[in-house]
Amino acid sequence: MTNDQQRVALVTGGSRGIGRAIALSLGTAGTKVAVNYLAREDAAQEVVEAIKSQGGEALAFQGDVTSTEDVEALIKGVENAWGAIDVLVNNAGTIKDSLLIRMSVEDFDNVVALNLRGTFLCTRLVLRDMLRTRWGRVVNIGSVVGIAGNVGQSNYAASKAAVIGFTKSVAKEVASRNITVNCVAPGYVTTDIVEDLPQELKGKILERIHMRRFGSVQEVADLVSFLVRDEAAYITGQVIAVDGGLSLGG
Repeated sequence: MTNDQQRVALVTGGSRGIGRAIALSLGTAGTKVAVNYLAREDAAQEVVEAIKSQGGEALAFQGDVTSTEDVEALIKGVENAWGAIDVLVNNAGTIKDSLLIRMSVEDFDNVVALNLRGTFLCTRLVLRDMLRTRWGRVVNIGSVVGIAGNVGQSNYAASKAAVIGFTKSVAKEVASRNITVNCVAPGYVTTDIVEDLPQELKGKILERIHMRRFGSVQEVADLVSFLVRDEAAYITGQVIAVDGGLSLGG
């Protein structure tokens, strides 16, 4: 990869929320963006059209990132369209909240599969070309819950804590090949999940956030956009919270 070549990015779970904002930011900055989705083709196509309307290039790719076969087909589809993937953003994730004593094995397994296994499968395949070209950027979307834990989210917290460990380990493995691997850990940002919370609960959450406001998906996307640039070449293995001070406690 040379600086004058247009880079290719894959954003998993890129049809809405944080993933949508990341895809738009990368696309409008001149990166070719593969927008992965599981079920919402209409939403993914809307992101693609939004990028194209700004002069960028984008395509939508369906695929379940927990499936080895789907991930192989997804990566092959992107490579057939544009060549090797230079930037991977592992954003696809889910929550299924419940107190541990009431949590089903299925809900535990499903959350870990999407949040952790998906990150593993996509990263493993994409790294092959990155190692060959000796350039790459991997950004894993974690959560401050993976740092501090949260009541009713033991499955989610476990999966995101594992993503942090995964990030640090892979960063050590590939650093000598000019490949960086970092983890962005959002706090409470204004996605559908946060918007649907009861007003009383929102108030209690805001009391714990030192900046006394929720974050925006764009603020997360801006950090991701920086981490994939050449200017961030010496940053790897880091976990960066975007949480208004929530993880500081106190």
